[in-house]
Amino acid sequence: MAYNYRMKKLEPFSVLKDKKILVTGHTGFKGTWLTLLLEEYGSEVCGISLEPENGSLFDSLNRKGSICEYFVDIRSRNELETVIKKIKPQIIFHLAAQPLVLKSYQNPVGTFETNVLGSANLLDILVNLDSTEIIAAATTDKVYENKNSGVRFKEDDPMRGSDPYSASKVGTESTISAWRKISQLKDGPRIISVRAGNVIGGGDTATNRLLPDLVKGFIKEKDVEIRNPDSTRPWQHVLDPLHGYALAVMGSLSSTTQEAFNFGPIEKSMTVRDVVQVAEESWPARSIIKFSNVESNAEALTLELDSTLAQRELNWKPKWTQKEAIVSTINWWKNTSQDHLSPLEACKIDLEKLSIHDTQL
Repeated sequence: MAYNYRMKKLEPFSVLKDKKILVTGHTGFKGTWLTLLLEEYGSEVCGISLEPENGSLFDSLNRKGSICEYFVDIRSRNELETVIKKIKPQIIFHLAAQPLVLKSYQNPVGTFETNVLGSANLLDILVNLDSTEIIAAATTDKVYENKNSGVRFKEDDPMRGSDPYSASKVGTESTISAWRKISQLKDGPRIISVRAGNVIGGGDTATNRLLPDLVKGFIKEKDVEIRNPDSTRPWQHVLDPLHGYALAVMGSLSSTTQEAFNFGPIEKSMTVRDVVQVAEESWPARSIIKFSNVESNAEALTLELDSTLAQRELNWKPKWTQKEAIVSTINWWKNTSQDHLSPLEACKIDLEKLSIHDTQL
């Protein structure tokens, strides 16, 4: 069954239409979705990333060669500088990172090299590039000092990393702050930090992530072991924070002087157990879910994010509730795995939902 996609360009974002935009990490899950979204805005998009992984969303959409792109490791300063000077971007969304908590324990040095040194390389090049107008660097909700108290973190709350990944992202935030000061002294481009909750959505194939693990079990009809069912996270559809990133860039180009924005669900974070229940109801399958409590300090037990600033300054709000985001993710995989829709058609359904919401603003 083919989906008849008739989405119009997103008019509220026409300011981005004539800008040359660079997305780092464009072959990743969020990067692929962001590229699709920016194309709907009518933007000229280029990408810098590592080679795509087999089976990734980027791979399943056959995106290779669809935009101006360079496969460069951001830790390689000279090569990175050469391609950025070719692109001459005006707006940069910096998403390239090692994004997995458990993987950061396996390779902590590599995580720091990519997330901190790579970001320093990028920012230093861009701050000294005449074409650069604004840089939006994505970090994470896990940069905040988390004492598992259930408090909703605000943008100016203290930061502290308790694992290699979150610590590297705190280092990224320090790097952003340092180059923001350098840029201000040079009368250079604006640099903002954007922090999202736990993003979910169709096409995520990362290991040790809740929804991808569940989907793999559902498709193969195999049992799935899920750790720490009572842990909470601010789950959100991937397009919600990406939409927010675009709003943050536009706001920074025109009016707001804020240096960081949180993007997360308005309602209280859901537990892992609740997410599993919604997923099972959305895709009845012959899989048995086995819960286990992992007694370790590897991951936080609770996490809540306060997005009041983005709501007030940017008129941003989530288009999907947490439950709707879970259902949308499961439907994406159910439709594509059962050949009802191609991956691109499934992505465009969600992009159209975002467009419908925007026309109602």
